[in-house]
Amino acid sequence: MTEKSNIVLDKSIFGQASNFNKRYISDYKNLAEVISHCKGLGLRIVLTQGTYDMVHIGHARYFEEAKKHGDILVIGVDSDEKVRARKGPERPVVPQQERLEMVAHLRPVDVVVLKELKHPKWHLIKTVKPDVLIATKETYTQEQLKDLKKYCGEVIVLEPMATTSTSAKIRKLQISTAKSLGQALTPKIMNIIEEVLGDIKEVRGKIK
Repeated sequence: MTEKSNIVLDKSIFGQASNFNKRYISDYKNLAEVISHCKGLGLRIVLTQGTYDMVHIGHARYFEEAKKHGDILVIGVDSDEKVRARKGPERPVVPQQERLEMVAHLRPVDVVVLKELKHPKWHLIKTVKPDVLIATKETYTQEQLKDLKKYCGEVIVLEPMATTSTSAKIRKLQISTAKSLGQALTPKIMNIIEEVLGDIKEVRGKIK
């Protein structure tokens, strides 16, 4: 006889962006139990994952498209440590707690989970075993996509949902900031150089 689950699903967990504390699941054991219960109810589970640094319209469209493939949309968000290891010490721009909350506040999202650097490869995927895994072209190789089908009912690769990416936005901000600083600092620097040159000429004049 199968042991009865003691999990009670509150409807407020899903579909209400304001309930972050109920929609964010920090413990993977609890996550597995919730997902198992949902599957037992006949709900189709969709999983996708990423950094979601500086959330933009492309992310919102991506989640909305992902949700069309099932009933419960689970989002894995990379931890700050995991992002730094992959993208460098200057990333992420937005800390993980804020990124988790921002993702949870997007309408299609039902469950949010943090992905830690210490986790084994594909730990979240193996925990959820989604009916559908949503990915982008850059995420996995063709060989990896084949391997992933061992843990997923289906793997769907989506096209980018916006004309720009977070990395492109950051580069644009950096260039814009550099130009603004250059325009502001150049006159001041030139004045300082002129003052220094003037002092040098004055000192040389006295020496002569």
